[in-house]
Amino acid sequence: MRCKISRNAAKVLLEELNKPENEGKKLRVYITHSHGDHAHYGMTLDDAKEGDEIVSTDKGIDVLLAKGEDMLDGVRIDYFYVPKEGFAITNPTKGNHGDH
Repeated sequence: MRCKISRNAAKVLLEELNKPENEGKKLRVYITHSHGDHAHYGMTLDDAKEGDEIVSTDKGIDVLLAKGEDMLDGVRIDYFYVPKEGFAITNPTKGNHGDH
Protein backbone atom coordinates (compact mmCIF):
# COMPACT_ATOMS: atom_id res chain seq x y z
CA MET A 1 0.00 0.00 0.00
CA ARG A 2 1.07 3.56 -0.64
CA CYS A 3 0.47 6.96 0.96
CA LYS A 4 1.82 10.35 -0.09
CA ILE A 5 2.06 13.36 2.23
CA SER A 6 2.72 16.87 0.91
CA ARG A 7 5.39 19.06 2.48
CA ASN A 8 2.79 21.40 4.05
CA ALA A 9 0.83 18.48 5.52
CA ALA A 10 3.98 16.84 6.90
CA LYS A 11 4.97 20.03 8.69
CA VAL A 12 1.61 20.29 10.48
CA LEU A 13 1.40 16.55 11.18
CA LEU A 14 4.92 16.35 12.63
CA GLU A 15 4.14 19.22 15.01
CA GLU A 16 1.20 17.20 16.33
CA LEU A 17 2.98 13.84 16.39
CA ASN A 18 5.93 15.32 18.30
CA LYS A 19 3.77 16.51 21.22
CA PRO A 20 4.49 14.51 24.41
CA GLU A 21 0.86 13.36 24.72
CA ASN A 22 1.07 11.73 21.26
CA GLU A 23 4.27 9.76 21.92
CA GLY A 24 4.13 6.39 20.18
CA LYS A 25 1.04 7.29 18.12
CA LYS A 26 0.85 7.01 14.37
CA LEU A 27 -1.33 8.73 11.81
CA ARG A 28 -4.36 6.65 10.80
CA VAL A 29 -6.20 7.36 7.52
CA TYR A 30 -9.60 5.72 7.23
CA ILE A 31 -12.67 5.77 5.04
CA THR A 32 -15.57 7.73 6.48
CA HIS A 33 -17.89 6.51 3.74
CA SER A 34 -17.72 5.35 0.16
CA HIS A 35 -20.14 5.34 -2.72
CA GLY A 36 -19.86 4.64 -6.38
CA ASP A 37 -16.28 4.67 -7.47
CA HIS A 38 -14.79 6.85 -4.73
CA ALA A 39 -14.47 7.31 -0.97
CA HIS A 40 -14.29 10.10 1.59
CA TYR A 41 -11.49 9.99 4.13
CA GLY A 42 -10.72 10.95 7.69
CA MET A 43 -7.63 10.79 9.87
CA THR A 44 -6.69 10.54 13.51
CA LEU A 45 -3.73 9.66 15.71
CA ASP A 46 -3.90 6.05 16.86
CA ASP A 47 -2.01 2.94 17.90
CA ALA A 48 -1.44 0.09 15.44
CA LYS A 49 -4.02 -2.68 15.61
CA GLU A 50 -4.33 -6.14 14.12
CA GLY A 51 -5.32 -5.76 10.49
CA ASP A 52 -3.33 -2.56 9.98
CA GLU A 53 -0.55 -2.01 7.53
CA ILE A 54 2.10 0.50 8.57
CA VAL A 55 3.16 2.52 5.54
CA SER A 56 6.34 4.59 5.82
CA THR A 57 6.34 7.83 3.84
CA ASP A 58 9.19 9.89 2.45
CA LYS A 59 8.38 12.57 5.05
CA GLY A 60 9.31 10.32 7.99
CA ILE A 61 5.69 9.76 9.04
CA ASP A 62 4.30 6.25 9.44
CA VAL A 63 0.66 5.91 8.40
CA LEU A 64 -1.78 3.21 9.51
CA LEU A 65 -3.99 1.85 6.73
CA ALA A 66 -6.46 -1.05 6.98
CA LYS A 67 -5.03 -4.04 5.11
CA GLY A 68 -6.97 -5.04 2.05
CA GLU A 69 -8.93 -1.77 1.78
CA ASP A 70 -8.38 -0.97 -1.88
CA MET A 71 -9.63 2.63 -1.64
CA LEU A 72 -6.87 3.46 0.90
CA ASP A 73 -4.04 2.35 -1.38
CA GLY A 74 -2.57 5.50 -2.94
CA VAL A 75 -4.13 8.14 -0.68
CA ARG A 76 -2.60 11.63 -0.68
CA ILE A 77 -2.69 13.99 2.30
CA ASP A 78 -2.41 17.71 1.56
CA TYR A 79 -2.64 20.80 3.74
CA PHE A 80 -3.90 24.04 2.24
CA TYR A 81 -3.72 27.57 3.65
CA VAL A 82 -6.15 29.16 1.18
CA PRO A 83 -9.00 29.51 0.51
CA LYS A 84 -9.61 27.74 3.83
CA GLU A 85 -6.87 26.31 6.06
CA GLY A 86 -7.03 22.57 6.59
CA PHE A 87 -6.26 19.05 5.43
CA ALA A 88 -7.53 17.41 2.25
CA ILE A 89 -7.29 13.67 1.70
CA THR A 90 -7.80 12.31 -1.79
CA ASN A 91 -6.89 9.22 -3.76
CA PRO A 92 -5.83 10.27 -7.25
CA THR A 93 -4.94 6.65 -8.11
CA LYS A 94 -8.65 5.80 -7.79
CA GLY A 95 -9.91 8.86 -9.65
CA ASN A 96 -10.74 10.80 -6.47
CA HIS A 97 -9.17 14.23 -6.96
CA GLY A 98 -11.18 16.14 -4.37
CA ASP A 99 -14.60 16.62 -2.84
CA HIS A 100 -17.69 17.01 -4.96
